[in-house]
Formats: sequence, structure tokens, C-alpha cells
Amino acid sequence: MARNSRSPVTGKHRVARRTKIAMGAIGLAIAVGALAVAVTTGRTGEASADPADPSFFIDINKVPAGNNVNAALKKKGAQGSFTVNCGTNADGAHQNPDNFIAQPGIKNGAQHLHDYVGNKTTDADSSLKSLLAGGTTCKNGDKSAYFWPVIRIDRGDKEAEQQKNQQAQQQQKGKTGDVQQDKSAQDAKDAQEQRNSQGQGGGRSGRSAQQQGDQNQNPDGQQQRRQRNQDQNNQQQDQNQQQDKQGQNKNQQQDQNNQNQANQNQNQANQNQNQANQNQGQQQDELGGVQGANKEVGDNDGTIIEPESATLKFIGGGARDVVAMPLGLRILYGDAKQSTNGPKNARPSWTCTGFEDRLTDLYPICPAGSKVERIHAFPNCWDGKNTDSKDHRSHIVFADQQGKCPQGFKNVPQLQVTLVYNVPQDVQQNGEYKVDAFAQEKHNPRSDHDDFANVMSRQIMGRLVNCINSGRACAE
Repeated sequence: MARNSRSPVTGKHRVARRTKIAMGAIGLAIAVGALAVAVTTGRTGEASADPADPSFFIDINKVPAGNNVNAALKKKGAQGSFTVNCGTNADGAHQNPDNFIAQPGIKNGAQHLHDYVGNKTTDADSSLKSLLAGGTTCKNGDKSAYFWPVIRIDRGDKEAEQQKNQQAQQQQKGKTGDVQQDKSAQDAKDAQEQRNSQGQGGGRSGRSAQQQGDQNQNPDGQQQRRQRNQDQNNQQQDQNQQQDKQGQNKNQQQDQNNQNQANQNQNQANQNQNQANQNQGQQQDELGGVQGANKEVGDNDGTIIEPESATLKFIGGGARDVVAMPLGLRILYGDAKQSTNGPKNARPSWTCTGFEDRLTDLYPICPAGSKVERIHAFPNCWDGKNTDSKDHRSHIVFADQQGKCPQGFKNVPQLQVTLVYNVPQDVQQNGEYKVDAFAQEKHNPRSDHDDFANVMSRQIMGRLVNCINSGRACAE
């Protein structure tokens, strides 16, 4: 069992990311004249992710004991096991939103992020040939591909809501202050106008009396004053005409500048449209990719928490003996689109350490000293012919509760992936962790799933089968 002692990282993430996305969307709209270009999955430029619904969480003590069919099957048939040590992807070095089994050749087709262990080259374009040529994180040289959706801690929803409320309070406070300030300014203005009116009235009366005396005493002076006033009026008219002419010239120049700017904006919009058309062919088969330091994709946001341990164990699955898996066999566990496809392929996979006798299809809230755990027990009855099928399921199905396969199918080793997470107690209590998922799943824990492609050498597979059938517990 590989372990990683790194503590989970939490922190503020959504507000900063939404700000960046929103600013980017505004800039794009201005540049292309409100042209909408959507290249991300489930959004058109703004973050719309939500936290997991509170009803998705359950106290593990309320889950009935003894309902783990996998545990019951372990007591039947061959009792051997074979554990492969491939690490935990603790540093997040191998993650992408691809799935070469369910969406082959489509970049970002999963619309949620996967953790990978085993083969180092796994992506949307992987094939048996490319996987055989790739490296591996498995200590025994197993080049198989093992991958599952990541878990995220998401405290940002409450933080964003708190900041939103604070901003609303500040805006309301600012509006109240503005009203008071405007009223005070208006009162001062009214008082000043009243004083000016009184002073101007007195001045006019005094000047009238003085002017009357001057007219009576000096007629020639009166004529001279009229001439000066006429000259001043003519001069003022000339200045006004010149100012009007200058204003017209400025307006004409401004109109020309505005026209030039409009032409530049139109040219930029045309260039952007051309670029969008050129990229359309490349983007039509690709969905929105990873964004930001938290590797957010689709409607999945939050801080990734890597498993503290990832145990890859092959067991008998209730069979008396097993046969070798064929090279290239592809197997799905669970259903990433259970809300669309129905509950048939969805399986309960959540529990807590120390409570493995019970599984639930909800996010568990574990008691102190216990950790969140995912147990994925894969189908183990192979049709004996095909390594894949159209629905990626018909070629390999589950054994019954007695460990027996349907007629024509053969028992192969059952892969059981056990993932343990050190999710903080308050995060569990507050419902602030969730599994990456397609947007329509809304982080439903029932959409939990896992993927495997067998790329073991014949020698490794031979040792695996011998260990199970002989009842030995082997680890490599």
C-alpha cells in the first residue's frame, strides 16, 4: 500500500477564477462585437459550478452493516490475492479530462479530471500499441492503465456567498451616504444662491442711481460709454463666432476619430471571426480543457485532494479459480452518466475506514479517527472473446452472489481499487467535498466510477493468476 503524507490543501479559489473568466468574457465580447464563442464544456464563459447537494451526505453510522456484497464474495472461492504497487499520483503529475475507453480520440471528452496510476502515457488517443510503448509507475513493470475521477474540497461556495453579502452591505451603505451628501450639498447651494440674489439686487440699485447722476451731469460721457459698450459687444460677437468655428472643427475631428476607431474595431472583429472560423475545425471534436492552478474543468471546481493510499488488488471475486485476462481487456466500473442511463450500472462505493462491511451510494461523514474511503470492485466475468464491446460493458459483467458467471462467460481476476482520503472533519460535516463528474450529475456520488485497461505482460498475469488460485497473498 503506497501512502502520501501530504496534507490536503484548501483555500480560496472560486472568486479569483470567476473574476478572471468574467473579465475575459467581457474583453472577448468587445473585441468581436458580442460574438459568442463557446469552447468549454457546460459553460459559455462563466463559472456555473455548484457544491454537492447536502442530501448527498450521510453519517456512516446510519448505513446498515453487512451490505457490502464484495466483502461477502471474498469469503467464497479462491482466497488468494495479488496487489500491485503503482503509487497514488500524489503530485498530480498525471491528470487529464480524457477517457480513451468511453470517449476514444476526444480530448477533454470526460469533462471531469481523472487521476492516473500505472501507465504514464494514458490520454484520449491511447491504444494498446501506445500503452505497450509507455512507461509505468508500477514497481513490478505493470503497464496497465488505472484511472478514476478526482475528489475536490470546495470551501469556495460559502466564501463567495460571504463576499457577495459583504459587497451588498457596502453598496447599500454607500448609497445611504451618497443621499445624505447630496442633500447637504443642495442645501448649501440654495443658501449661496439666496445670498447672491440679495447682493446683486442691492448692487443694481446703487448703480442705477450713480448712472442717473452721471447722465444728468455729463451727456458727453454718456455717449462715450455707449460707444465703448458697442465696441465691447462687437468684440464679444467676434470671439463667439471664432469659438463656434473652433468648436465645429473639433466636432468634425472627433467624428473622424470616432469613425476611424469604429473601422479599427470592425477590422479586429473580422480578424477574430476569421480566427474563430479557422479554429472551429480543430475545436469541434474537443471540449473545454483544464483551467487554472486547481485544474478546474467543466463544472468541476475546488482544490484537488489526492488519495492518501491507493490499493490495487486482484482477487477471486467468489470464483473457485480464475483464468488470465486477455491483453488489452478494457473494463468500466460504475456509471459516470447514471442520471441519464439509469441506476443499472451504478454501484455503491463509498465508506469509511473501519466500516468496510458497509457501502453507501452517498458521501460518508466519518467519525473522528476514520477516513473517507472509495472501494471499486470491477466486473469479473469475461465473454472469452472480446476485449471491448460497443457499450464497453457487454463483454465483461459481474458474477452473481455465489461468484458464478453467466453461461459462456469465464471468471477472470476481479480488480478491487481502494482509495483512502484524509478529508478534514469540518469539510465532511459541512458537505464541502465532492467527486468530479459530468455537469448533469451535479456531483452526485452515485456517478462515481473507475476505469482499467490490462497491459500486463504474460509473465505478470501468470503470477497473478497463480497467486489467487493457490490462496497466496502476493504483492509486487
